Amino acid sequence: MKSMTAGSQHTPGYCAAVAALFLAAALAACAPHAPPAYQGYVEGEFLYIGADSAGRLARLSVVRGQQVRAHDPLFALNDVEQSAARRQAQRQLDAARAALADMRTGKRLPEIGVIRAQLLQAQAAARSSAAAIVRDRAQYLAGGMSQAQLDAARALAASDAARVQELRSQIRAAQLPGRRGRILAQSAEVSVAAAALDQANWHLEQRSVRAPAAGLIYDTIYRPGEFVAAGSPIVRMLPPQNIKLRFFVPESMIGSVSVGKRALVRCDTCGAPIDARVDYVAAEAEYTPPVIYSDESRTKLVYLVEARPAPADATRLHPGEPVQVQLQ
Repeated sequence: MKSMTAGSQHTPGYCAAVAALFLAAALAACAPHAPPAYQGYVEGEFLYIGADSAGRLARLSVVRGQQVRAHDPLFALNDVEQSAARRQAQRQLDAARAALADMRTGKRLPEIGVIRAQLLQAQAAARSSAAAIVRDRAQYLAGGMSQAQLDAARALAASDAARVQELRSQIRAAQLPGRRGRILAQSAEVSVAAAALDQANWHLEQRSVRAPAAGLIYDTIYRPGEFVAAGSPIVRMLPPQNIKLRFFVPESMIGSVSVGKRALVRCDTCGAPIDARVDYVAAEAEYTPPVIYSDESRTKLVYLVEARPAPADATRLHPGEPVQVQLQ
């Protein structure tokens, strides 16, 4: 009995250790479980930036790996033809505006001066013919002139007076602006020329392309001097707002995921965790992607192998479906 009693006794330090162990186990059982982590990857939506029209690349203002700000110049195509078209459109607009201004102001002062001089001559002739009528009438009454001669003198006096009235009317008309219809027509010509100039300016501006947003230049596809087809991308860039995270959640947990839910992102090179928000949840299930960088698979190295089936058999394959390949 003494030996059994002695064996059942423990030191105070042993009892304290056992109590601490039970306490830690109880705390661990009560502690909340950490949320599960899902494997995923980063995806970028690249911008492929080109020109609307074809041409030879005259200047490339960026290099791969460069960070650019919004509206920074990226590249420029040769613009000799567009610059000439712009100059032509500007000259046509200037000519149309000058013609409209001329219609609105009437004739020039030197032209009106010529008509005034002609009026003075006509007035002098009218005074002379009017005085001659008085003399000719007296001679006719005295019997020194025939009726025909008197009628001829009267016709000359009437013609000289009419000439005076004509030149006075010409002066008044010369001081008036052009007719309303002609002015409206010329105003339309000015509008057409202005639109042509705007179009020429637009075509010229399209030859120099700027960054639509801040971002990283991932690649430059053409070099200066090369010909670029219309719409062909010259610069490939990635704005930061076009970077997203893709990860996969099991079916049992999809009910707890919704748009706007907060996510914490970690990676080997990130340093501190990154905050993110869910902005899309798929409505249909899919097979687990064949390549996921998990802790188990990241230590295995693989090499890419490509194979092509015969054209007759390729029609039985569907993009996205899983396949198994066995090398013979």
